[in-house]
Amino acid sequence: MPPCFLFLKSITRPLLSASTTSKVTHIVSSYNKINNTRDFSQNHSQFKHKDEMSIPKSMKAIRVEKTGGPEVNVLEEIPVPIPGKGEGLVKVLWTGTNFIDNYFRSGLYPRPLPYTPGQDIVGILLSLPEDYVPTDSSDLPRLEIGQKILAPVAGSGSFAEYATCPISKIAPLPNDIPGPDGIAASTTAFTALALVTESYEVKKGDWVLVRAASGGVGLVLCQLCAHLGANVLGTVSSPAKADLAKQNGAQHVLFTTDSSEENVKRVLELSGGGVHVVYDGVGKDTFEEDFEVVRPKATIVTFGNASGAVPPFSPLKLGPKALKLTRPTMNPFISTQEDFTRYASKIFDLIKQGGLKFTIHKIYDFSPEGVSQSQIDIASRGTVGKLVIKVADE
Repeated sequence: MPPCFLFLKSITRPLLSASTTSKVTHIVSSYNKINNTRDFSQNHSQFKHKDEMSIPKSMKAIRVEKTGGPEVNVLEEIPVPIPGKGEGLVKVLWTGTNFIDNYFRSGLYPRPLPYTPGQDIVGILLSLPEDYVPTDSSDLPRLEIGQKILAPVAGSGSFAEYATCPISKIAPLPNDIPGPDGIAASTTAFTALALVTESYEVKKGDWVLVRAASGGVGLVLCQLCAHLGANVLGTVSSPAKADLAKQNGAQHVLFTTDSSEENVKRVLELSGGGVHVVYDGVGKDTFEEDFEVVRPKATIVTFGNASGAVPPFSPLKLGPKALKLTRPTMNPFISTQEDFTRYASKIFDLIKQGGLKFTIHKIYDFSPEGVSQSQIDIASRGTVGKLVIKVADE
């Protein structure tokens, strides 16, 4: 167990106080100094921003105009997005690839076309809504224009030079966290923390099975579960991935290259009759096996579709072992500003104390080729850790 996990506090503790400060003065720009730029006040008069800040009229962005494979990612020049109500504008420095990008692009998760893909953002906050009132918090600094920030939710898509984000989902990024680690601390860490505290509350002595234990979410799950005192089993596809999973808290590792029967038998033997919870980001290929490796009254958390979506099934399937099954996504866990602040504060605390570390698989170029390759790589299930895209120099 990593020693610096000792400070993880209850995720249910409220963080936001009731005290607030007065509104920040609205400053408008009076002069457009740069060709091919627009004065921020002309089209963004409802937003607070720096004096004489100019925003380009257009930007480069990856666009998806039709569903299909990675080849449908194209680079286009499009207008810089104008923030909606409750949103801020961010200059994107770093972003990252997630499985959900492939689900949207392929049409598995339908969404209107065309669109700009991407969720995670580390960037510079350029604007705040005119009616934004900072909320005092003992755990996170208040938002200020010009800060480097982290955002796991990009309203207009993060594979772009600029993006809009809900203000309630933006946190100042501590100076000692590098940009790539900030991306790994975004969707990946928020998801993992929600899974071990709310999808199933991991307790000391629990037996936990983490599938794809060397992936981005898997590595963080192993660390968190080990800290919480659980016995962690992980599945991986190679000895190198096994070593990495063990370095991040997995006590026992099973290989997906072994037969299902052999792995089920070993899980049951190690856990004394089955695990208390399975965290399964693989999906279709491992779903049936999940029912075999759990003990009565256990929980199956299926949170990804790496091998394809889980097919429809009857609730009667849960009956023989009185099982619980949940299919969570990240956004409901951070639907309020209080929830988001609580999660962000906990993640930053873990990083600060050295109790949460990230593995970066590769940093990709901000180009159709770079983005497409990152999506091919993550779908291959041959990656470890987080896949990061560099959009601009810091």
